[in-house]
Amino acid sequence: MEIHQLAFLQSDAVHPLITEAFLGKDMPPSEVTMEAVQHRPGAGATGIYRVTAHEDLYVGVTTEHVHDRAEGILRSDSERGKLVLWQHPMDPMLPGLQLATDPSSVTSTWGEGYELTALQTVSYRPLRRAVIAADFADGRRLYLKVLREGHAGELAARHRMLLGADVPAPAPVRDPIRDVVALEQGRGISLAEHFLADGAAAVRPAEFVELLDALPAAVMGLPTRDAWTDRLSAYASAAVSAVPQCERRVRRLEEEVLAGVPVTDRGPLVPTHGDFYEANLLMDGNKISCLLDVDSLGPGYRVDDLACFLGHLAVLPAVDSRYLHAPAAFDRFARVFAAGVDPESLRIRTAAVALSLVAGARDVRGGEWRAKAEHRLRCAEVLLGLTRSAGDLPHWPAVL
Repeated sequence: MEIHQLAFLQSDAVHPLITEAFLGKDMPPSEVTMEAVQHRPGAGATGIYRVTAHEDLYVGVTTEHVHDRAEGILRSDSERGKLVLWQHPMDPMLPGLQLATDPSSVTSTWGEGYELTALQTVSYRPLRRAVIAADFADGRRLYLKVLREGHAGELAARHRMLLGADVPAPAPVRDPIRDVVALEQGRGISLAEHFLADGAAAVRPAEFVELLDALPAAVMGLPTRDAWTDRLSAYASAAVSAVPQCERRVRRLEEEVLAGVPVTDRGPLVPTHGDFYEANLLMDGNKISCLLDVDSLGPGYRVDDLACFLGHLAVLPAVDSRYLHAPAAFDRFARVFAAGVDPESLRIRTAAVALSLVAGARDVRGGEWRAKAEHRLRCAEVLLGLTRSAGDLPHWPAVL
């Protein structure tokens, strides 16, 4: 049913519902363009649309359940079931988004007397979270993380926990306000830039293992989060919805992973980051300078953190063809990472992460994303030995 809902949200059939809800029946027809789509198997699908009227407005439409006390929403019936609609930034599950996207409010709340010079949305996952970059005239850049109700305090506490253990992480500038955590800008450049330049040739893979070793014991008191393989069936379903012509291949990968996971060693429960990959690691020269996005910090398994890192590294050429050095970097990092965990467990879980990234290639504004999604699928197949490697696809080191 969700696949049909997703198709409906991506069709023109939803456009009249949007214009009627926000412009009224008597207004002239307006142009509606889908800007993004998000599918969460088991929860529903969400689309973001730009409506061109007298001035552009952005509208969210979701098939997900939204609680009745949410403000600023409209409800509508459609051929694919009930819909919830809202006008950005009045996201019904992110009450702080209005604060974080309003220049005058950002200036008065976090400006410390300085003028706001830029305000930009870095990322937005409807109904889940948003990150807004705010630049001020004194040279500061803050990242405003907008979370669901009740989660901001938990995130700020995670950052303080890491800083207290001398693990480099962005510092909260003050207590959260309306479920918005304001964080200082981390020092350094993304590890992805090193992979792009030369495959991070001068960076020690062991340093990333050492960083995980430095996570404080207090992390074990946080809630446990499912890892990638724990949610594999949902990710496989999302991949099928993105590239339905590849369903047989996706299901074979799913079966291979589910068969292999129980017969490999996951290792002991330890402190984990939960989303450990190049985009969440900043480097100062060849040294790690900051660990980002610690929302999933908690008890878990080292092999899952390392598989997350390798799975994202494996698909980098499927994200951008300029990552020419990614396969060589993958080989070097995989050899080091496999020394501390069960290599077969790491290989299977790395393939599972690559599979989980297939649906993330979906981009409603361009037609090339399907090729990128299939490229990510081939990465997972190569890692599991289901197809032969090519020059731009990493393979598992034979000696492991």
